[in-house]
This record gives sequence, C-alpha cells and structure tokens, in this order.
Amino acid sequence: MANAFFRVPEPKNEPVLSYAKGSPERAALKAQLAAYKAMEMDIPMIIGGKEVRTENKIAVRPPHELKHVLGYYHKGSAEHVEMAINAALSAREAWENTSWEHRAAVFLKAAELLAGPYRQKLNAATMLGQSKNAYQAEIDAACELIDFFRYNAYFMQQIYQDQPISSPLVWNRMEHRALEGFILAITPFNFTSICANLCTAPAQMGNVIVWKPATTQVYSAKVIMDLMKEAGLPDGVINMVFAEGSVVGNTCFSHAEFAGLHFTGSTSTFQRMWKTIAENMPNHKYYPRIVGETGGKDYIVAYPDANAKAVAVALSRGAFEYQGQKCSAASRAYIPASLWPEVKKHLLADIADMKIGNPEDFRNFVNAVIDEKAFDSIAAYIDNAKGNPEVEIIAGGNHSKTEGYFIEPTVIRVDSPYYITMCEEIFGPVMTIYVFEDEKFWETMDALDKASPYALTGAIFATDRQMIEKIAHRLRHTAGNFYINDKPTGAVVGQQPFGGGRASGTNDKAGSYLNLIRWVSPRAIKENFVPPTDYKYPFMEEA
Repeated sequence: MANAFFRVPEPKNEPVLSYAKGSPERAALKAQLAAYKAMEMDIPMIIGGKEVRTENKIAVRPPHELKHVLGYYHKGSAEHVEMAINAALSAREAWENTSWEHRAAVFLKAAELLAGPYRQKLNAATMLGQSKNAYQAEIDAACELIDFFRYNAYFMQQIYQDQPISSPLVWNRMEHRALEGFILAITPFNFTSICANLCTAPAQMGNVIVWKPATTQVYSAKVIMDLMKEAGLPDGVINMVFAEGSVVGNTCFSHAEFAGLHFTGSTSTFQRMWKTIAENMPNHKYYPRIVGETGGKDYIVAYPDANAKAVAVALSRGAFEYQGQKCSAASRAYIPASLWPEVKKHLLADIADMKIGNPEDFRNFVNAVIDEKAFDSIAAYIDNAKGNPEVEIIAGGNHSKTEGYFIEPTVIRVDSPYYITMCEEIFGPVMTIYVFEDEKFWETMDALDKASPYALTGAIFATDRQMIEKIAHRLRHTAGNFYINDKPTGAVVGQQPFGGGRASGTNDKAGSYLNLIRWVSPRAIKENFVPPTDYKYPFMEEA
C-alpha cells in the first residue's frame, strides 16, 4: 500500500496548434483525414470491454458529403443496455477500491496519448463525423479534452485534500466515496470533449458508467473508447451503447441501482428525463444525482461607447463558428442605433469573406450542420423570417441539402425584441439583431431578461467602467458564463468553468471541482483517541 501523499502534475492548458500552411500538424491531419476517408470504420458497442455487434448496422455519413460512407455502427436494444448496466455493476467494487492515484494515472496517460499519437485521429474523426473545421476540432477534440483529463485529476486531488479541522483528543477526517450503483452519461454531438468528459469525470471519481453518445457522434466516440483502452481503463468502467435514447433512459431510470445522470442536450429532453427519474424514485436504492447542461439563447449587448469593430468580430465569430452549433453560440444581439451602421459594415464584410464547404478544404470557415432534422428546423426559421414584412434578412438566408446540410451564415434584423428568433434556441448559423434607440438602453435590458428562459452565456461590450459594472449587475442572473468585451463562446477548462442556470441546466460547472464533487458521497469520520469512561458531565455535580 502507498504511504505517501501524492501530487498530480501541475496542469497547464494544452497549446492550440495553428495548422498553418507548411506546418507538420497540418500535414499529419491531412494524412489522417485521407486515411479515414479511404476506409469504412466498423463501430461496435463496447460492453464490459468486449466489442458487441448486431445485425442492425447504421451508416455513418459526413454531414457535408452525404454520398460518402465513413463506416457503420451497430445499433443496440434494451438487452444491450441491461448488459451494460450489469457490466458496470460488476466492475464497480474493484474500480472504486482502486487507489486514487492509479485512477488519476489512467486519465493523465490518456491526456498524453491524446496530445501525441491520438491527436490527429480524434481531430480527423471529429472533422469528418461532425463537420468541424481544423481549428474548431483542435480546440475541442484535442485541447479541451486534454485539459479535462489533466485538470480533473488536479481537482480530484484538491477535493480529497480538503479536510475538516480536529479538536483535542480527536482526529476528524473526510473521505469522498464513489456513488453506489451506476451513472448514465448521455452526450451530444457538438463537442467531442464534452462527450468524453461526461463519462470520464464521474469515472475518475471511482464511478462506473453506461454511456449513450449521440448517433451523430459515434464516429469520434469509437476513437475515444480506443484511447481509454490504451490508457489502461479497466473493462466495464465505461460501457458504450447505441440504443435509442428512450430505450436507454427507460431501462436505466427504472433500475434500482441507478445513481446519477450526466447529461448535455436539449432542455425538453432533460425535463422529460427528470420527470421520469422522479416517477421511478420508489424503485431506486439511492437519490440519483442529476447534472445537466441544456440550451441557451446567448446574447451580445453593446453600449453606445463600445468598439464597433470588436463588437462585429464577436458577432461573426460568436455566431458562426461551428455553424452556431454551440450551446454558448451568440444567437441574439442588442445594438444601439448610434453604433449600428459601423457594426453592420464590419459584420457584413466578415460574412462576405467567409467560405462555406467541406472541412477537408482548410479555406472553409463554415461547414455543414449536423443532420437533416437540424437543417430543416434551422431553415424553417429562416424561411419564416423571409416571409415576414416586419423583419429584414441582411446577410445570408440561403440553404441547400443537395450534397450536404449547408446553411449560409444568416443575419436577421428585427424591430421587436420579442420576435421568435430573439427568443427561441435555433442552434444554427442564425444571428438576430435588435437595434434600439440609445436612450432606451435599460428598457432593452429588461426585454433581454424576459425574452428567453435560458441563462447560459452572455457578453457585453462597453468602455466606461462604471457602466460595465451597472450592466453586469443588471444582467447577473441572465448568464452562468458572462463575458466583458469578448464573445460569449470559448470557455477554457480551469479558467472559465462552464454552465448556466434557469432553463440552461443545473450549473454544475464542467471544468472545475464543482462538477466532480457531484459524483462523490462524502463520509465524515471522527476518531476519539481517549474516549470517556463515565457517562456523567461536570454540571451534574452537587452544589
């Protein structure tokens, strides 16, 4: 047994590679893209460390190149979900009892493997399967996931080292046990790093996992499981299944050993799951931990003294990077009339310069949206705006799904702060701008607060420091991640822990100790070195 207090290596954020023309990383990524395009990947479920295949094979196609087949995943059923639960429960005792430094070592090794031989594998899989450009894949699939692995080990150490005080004759201690039962991780398509973190963060704290990735992310999920296997994660700790979401949920939520949900996805889905979990509460041995990050209707606000060019760049990057398919993507903006002409000029110039197409062509800034369902939903918002005489499309507005699910970066200018695209989450490359009279600034802030049920990210642009303070205070409950003179996207692990309130989720802050602490059950231990031998207290003596 170990007899030392170990310290994990001091974490640092992984440097983002440039992929500039002639760089070695660009050449390596291009080669990996070509290698994946030349093969059809077989993507089985992983249950108890074993590859599980079915007769129900589903083709995986790039959203930007629908004629091409990247591979096939094996769709599962309730039977496979039960198998995954049993595999997780069988692995639980041994994994929970694994010394914390050895659990940490698995994920620290995964970080180094991802920084090296797996970097371009996961980047290329993300680019092809989720239609991300090279830079968006690098900051997500490589850098952010490396950061999660390194910082979570550090946060775990921090949690374990936080101990209570002790009084004379007594030694007080606190241990943080893994939860009993299993955790269900349900993950989205848009961030490979989030997909991996939702299943690995609870696992690092000693928990066992049933993981259901989005069907539009299974291509990179396969690489994640390969990475964890090579890093030394024991069989059964994370079990990946490809059944329908309702099948996975119904099977897991009704199970007596269900101990928690780690989720990122839509608000409506999260609310349905919460209701189902509550209805099944009498069947559960434990009160399940529910951690969720859902939607956003993220905003940018400009005060009249803001830098117009900075506002325009925040709009173009915040709204259109990764086609607006970020929970944090800028989706609505409030611009004063005095600043609007200059902001508009710079914004339209940026959009006119953006190229759209296949992410394998590194000149393309905008790629395809994830699937036909998303395409149809986003296109409907745009087409409805086209037919409304009270709104104006000032950029973009075109879309096509002939070769892939391509939608132009679209900017809508509205006269009402309550127009539908100012209120509802669209999750696509659509920015709606409300131009207000300068003297109606605070009235506009009231409209911002009321227009949407979400409170994920928001950004303000201003110069006057006292005004920045006033605006930040007025909007303090409208965003869990708040930005001053910066776009509302790009949270970095260890720097800006991520999560929002209201309808945006439970705000448990991925990228900090606050998330990890949800996956442990503390036990306070008091040891009395000299226990009393007489029940009487001094006050009981005769006067």
